[in-house]
Amino acid sequence: MNYTNMLSHVRLCAAAAAVLVLTGCATTANNPQDPLEGYNRAVYSFNDAVDRTVLKPTATAYKKVVPSFAQTGVNNFFGNLSDAWSSINNFLQGKGEAGATDFGRVAVNSTFGIFGLLDIASEAGMQKHNEDFGQTLGKWGVPSGPYLILPLLGPSTVRDTAALPADFAGDIWTYKTPVNWRNVGTGVRIIDKRATLLDASGLMEDAALDRYEFLRDGYLQRRQSQVYDGNVPRQADDVAEPAPSETK
Repeated sequence: MNYTNMLSHVRLCAAAAAVLVLTGCATTANNPQDPLEGYNRAVYSFNDAVDRTVLKPTATAYKKVVPSFAQTGVNNFFGNLSDAWSSINNFLQGKGEAGATDFGRVAVNSTFGIFGLLDIASEAGMQKHNEDFGQTLGKWGVPSGPYLILPLLGPSTVRDTAALPADFAGDIWTYKTPVNWRNVGTGVRIIDKRATLLDASGLMEDAALDRYEFLRDGYLQRRQSQVYDGNVPRQADDVAEPAPSETK
């Protein structure tokens, strides 16, 4: 089984786990945004063990060995690919100007930026947006539902989990051929992403009395801010979000 197929199975298992949880997992939650806390803590512990054993050491070595300009190039390259899906989601949310800007970023960086290795668009003042289908669903009034940690994939919500198939389908790298190039690139992408979070994870370990709660609260606040483009209504909450007003 190649890496891509294995990753697809992981995604399916994660989605299946969410369904199983929603249909009958007993919890001991006190937070209304996290009624599945018992399950979530168990998956968090599993993910944390995998991270400490595999991902974090690999990302640490990557950050020490790979030159910083090469790391920047990797980050820019995959960020350029994500701009294409971000553009589509901006258009789906009715944000035409942001969608056009993201589309323009892809065009500029894919040509003058040497296939996205250089972020010429940002240097030219073209703002980057990070939009996904979960945010699009939130924009049109779909509530986030309970907080949910997926095996290997990490923090999510029921809404964002339901949006994952669309996000995976919208990822241009999914269609890269030959397969072995795609697999290697996916591995590098994961390691590079983890490397960018090393400082943040260190801060969390130093500052948080309960790392699970720290991660959960930070994730939910961040996602809510993303859905509302930073203009979160006072009455909004993560369990039942009202439809966002017209965004900038």
